[in-house]
Amino acid sequence: MKKIIDSRRLLGATAKSDLNELSKLYKTLMKTHHPDRFTDEAERLNAEETSKHVIEAYHFLVSISTETHAKNEEEYERTISTSPIKDWHYKAQTLHVTFGDGSIHEYFSVPSNVYNKFINTDANPRFARRHIFNSFTRRRISGPTAA
Repeated sequence: MKKIIDSRRLLGATAKSDLNELSKLYKTLMKTHHPDRFTDEAERLNAEETSKHVIEAYHFLVSISTETHAKNEEEYERTISTSPIKDWHYKAQTLHVTFGDGSIHEYFSVPSNVYNKFINTDANPRFARRHIFNSFTRRRISGPTAA
C-alpha cells in the first residue's frame, strides 16, 4: 500500500485518476525533470534520479489501473481459472503468485490472516480465486511464457 501511496504522491495523482490523467501528470513531470534541460552536473544528476522515480511510479500506477485490468481481463481470468499455482511469496502484505503458465501477479494489502488461511487450506487455488485474486489491488509483473 505504501508503494501505491508514494507513487500517487510523486505524480500528484489520486485514487480516481484514470490513464489519461496519469499520462498528463507524467508528461508534465518529465518535461520539468528531464536531465537534458540541465547543464550543471549536479542538477542533471538530480534530474536523472527524479525522472527514474517518476517513470517507475507512472508504470506502476498504470499496471494497477482498473482500465489496464479491464483491457487484460480475459487473459487474467484464463490464468486464474485454468493455470495452477506454481509458487507464492508473501512479504509485508504483498503476495506474489507464480502460475503454471509462467505469469507472475502481485497482490497488495493482503492481510496476514487471509494469507494464513490461504497457506493452511488444502484447496489453495479455490481459496485464492474466492478470496484473493479479485479482492485486492493487483498487477501483472510478467506475462505467461510462450508455448
